[in-house]
Amino acid sequence: MIVLFDMDGIVLEGPRTDPSVYANAADAALAELGADPTETQRTELRHGGPETVVDRCEELEIDPDRFWELKETYASRGTHDRIRSGERGLYDDVDVIGDLSRRTTTGLVSNNRHETVEFVADHLGFEFDVARGRDPTLEGYRRRKPDTYYLDETLSKLDASEGLYVGDKPKDVVAGTAAGLETAFVRRPHNRDLDRPADATYELESLTELLEIVA
Repeated sequence: MIVLFDMDGIVLEGPRTDPSVYANAADAALAELGADPTETQRTELRHGGPETVVDRCEELEIDPDRFWELKETYASRGTHDRIRSGERGLYDDVDVIGDLSRRTTTGLVSNNRHETVEFVADHLGFEFDVARGRDPTLEGYRRRKPDTYYLDETLSKLDASEGLYVGDKPKDVVAGTAAGLETAFVRRPHNRDLDRPADATYELESLTELLEIVA
């Protein structure tokens, strides 16, 4: 069985990149581009989505595609520093992924930046068959789950049409199901209050339970 894993909330502790990482990344990108935003513009460029970023960049007369690419690059650097230092840790059951990677085809498919997904795969030292994150572009951001774009691409690369996607968010279940996969919804401290997604094939308390599911 092919097993694909989400990254944030499954491998890395916490559901997402810390907002301060994006704030610092936006500031670095603005400085590199020589922009002088108002505080409101800066806040929206730090935390806004693609449409907001495009509007603010046009106001500042800077290229939104270039700003976005720079912000993604600096965000990856900040994230990698936090992982290296241990400020952002790994869950204590991730060794299960290494065990499965020696037994079957595995992959890491995340909404996070592709550069960071590759970094984490290397940091773990597991033998993933594929590691895929979002492209560092505005369009790449729009293709995040629950869109199936990156899952579909991964399945195509593996020449597969079925398998299991392991995630911690309802949108992981939505995307995995839409891509034709079984799904495992893993309980973590940040999702304890959520109901089990209706389409989840499995609900797990730990990744160790995968050892019984994956023959």
